[in-house]
Amino acid sequence: MSYFEVLPRDPGYRPDRPLAYSYASEVVVGRIVLVPLKNKRVMAIVVKKISKPAFRVKKIIEVYDFLPPIPENSLKLMKWLHIYYPGPMGSAVQQFVPKNIVQLPDLERQKIKEVGGGTLPAMTPEQRKVLKSISVSGSYLLHGSTGSGKTRVYIELAQRSLKNNKSVLVLTPEISLTSQLASDFKKNFGDRVLVVHSMLSPKEHYMGWVRIITSEQPLVVIGPRSALFSPFKRLGLVIVDEAHEDAYKQEQSPQYHAVRVASTLANIHGAVFLIGSATPSVVDYFLADNKNIPILKMQKMAIDQKQADVNVSVIDLTDHSQTGRHPYLSNMLLKEIEDTLTAKEQVLLFLNRRGTARVVFCENCGWKSVCPRCDLPLIYHGDDHIMQCHTCGFTESVVTTCPVCHQDKIVFKGIGTKAITEVIKKLYPQANVARFDADNKKAERFEQRYESIKAGQIDILIGTQTITKGLDLPKLGLVGIIVAESSLYFPDFSAGERTYQLLTQAIGRVGRGHRRGRVVIQTFEPVNPVIQAAVKRDWPAFYKNELEERKKFTFPPFCYLLKLTCKRAHRESVIDATKKFSETITTHGLKIQVLGPAPAFYEKIRGKYQWQVILKSKDRAELIKAIEYLPAGWSFNIDPVNLL
Repeated sequence: MSYFEVLPRDPGYRPDRPLAYSYASEVVVGRIVLVPLKNKRVMAIVVKKISKPAFRVKKIIEVYDFLPPIPENSLKLMKWLHIYYPGPMGSAVQQFVPKNIVQLPDLERQKIKEVGGGTLPAMTPEQRKVLKSISVSGSYLLHGSTGSGKTRVYIELAQRSLKNNKSVLVLTPEISLTSQLASDFKKNFGDRVLVVHSMLSPKEHYMGWVRIITSEQPLVVIGPRSALFSPFKRLGLVIVDEAHEDAYKQEQSPQYHAVRVASTLANIHGAVFLIGSATPSVVDYFLADNKNIPILKMQKMAIDQKQADVNVSVIDLTDHSQTGRHPYLSNMLLKEIEDTLTAKEQVLLFLNRRGTARVVFCENCGWKSVCPRCDLPLIYHGDDHIMQCHTCGFTESVVTTCPVCHQDKIVFKGIGTKAITEVIKKLYPQANVARFDADNKKAERFEQRYESIKAGQIDILIGTQTITKGLDLPKLGLVGIIVAESSLYFPDFSAGERTYQLLTQAIGRVGRGHRRGRVVIQTFEPVNPVIQAAVKRDWPAFYKNELEERKKFTFPPFCYLLKLTCKRAHRESVIDATKKFSETITTHGLKIQVLGPAPAFYEKIRGKYQWQVILKSKDRAELIKAIEYLPAGWSFNIDPVNLL
């Protein structure tokens, strides 16, 4: 009989230490096994062989020896993840082990051929300079303007890694962006390219995982943040594309940030680590600058410079002479849409608000439709004729008379993507119009329709931030930004940065060398410094001003943050609990600054009130210590990207 320590794949397993089990024969470290845990059967990873314990142990039920063991480097990353991002040990293990394991026939497992080949366009001088600067290891920040050809650099670096018999990981912030990147990579590396993400069926996801752990050939794996935990044997390159995106932050345990994990993964493998963005995060840029990490810049368009011109117009929506047929669609924007359609080019309209109307109220007595569980305004969705809470999903039929005063004075105010879509369809009935936002059904999502969009089969694209990120649409001629400051006045330290990034990314969808582009930016704040910097694409001015603000009020990168949240059924109870904690946490001698307590941005969600306490420190370890004093029923978010 042999004895082993294992770590269970179960989010409910909270202890830091592994558990001891026995088995009739040898089991190698890293092997996935099935073990009894309380009244359940769960998968686990063998992490160590041990001597016979002094206490009675349970037996391993099954050893999945038809699979190779989890690579040693993955086990190292798992250990680091649990230490750096505190939480249940089982949650960390969960990232590295598939939910279900079955034995696949060898033919099914190996049916994808390892082929490659493709013709790459000639590189620009800037691209050649960047490639020359990147060694076989180390970290780099690629600050490349939209259209400067960052993907071309990625492909060249991937080719270099594959020649050295090492795999490549390319991260994207969202599933919708994997289609374009995968298409570009497959043209050059064929079926060596493997896409992994949560929208795959369980069988597809598992087959991809099996292919990675069994493949003797280096692969190119493309996917969102969860792809970090694929069982790589040898990695030569880790790329984080659109590295500024908030989607790289995991909000559930373990609450990791993919950029930080990717850096550690690359370091463990001795691989090149490259983060790329046209609008780098303030924190990433500051750290690179202060840690002597090379900042590589590409500012010129990768293709036809003659077609790279962009004409940007700013419309002041406070000037009512600018609007006529619709209060949120200026005369200039409508004229540009007409001209673009006449020229057989595509139009992209960006509005970072879903739904048809943002507020439903009675103009007679002031009653407002709100979610009974969250106390937030219900958003009217005209296509389904319902009112919905975008926080908890509660839905309610649309009212025609006020439930308080019984008058038929119901008014729908505000504007969302569905309302804009309805208006545009009426104004341009011959155009093929499509909306892309979080309300899309699976078959309607951007990634499902990418090829038809790229081919120009959709004339007008309307959507939220999904359609502004890293997309190269050759037939796109016009970008219209409906309300430029929609994200600017959120009560958060990241609001200015987020607005600059969104606007710059939206503007960058045109002028990429395919054709001359036009941009119409509509705003109620035309002279705002953030909007002005985005219009001029003046990164240095924005970065300087933003950094000064962060330093003045002590926000990242000048400190670390820990957001602590308490939820209670009654408001008085949550206020009392957060006040008590705020007072007691200061007695533990930690080098921290306490902000709050204060109501969360969404104070009531699903029938519970939530208040938060923010801790700041220049030493991240002090915040980790503070987590240990957290009372039961609280939640925490270490290194949050915002405080909303």
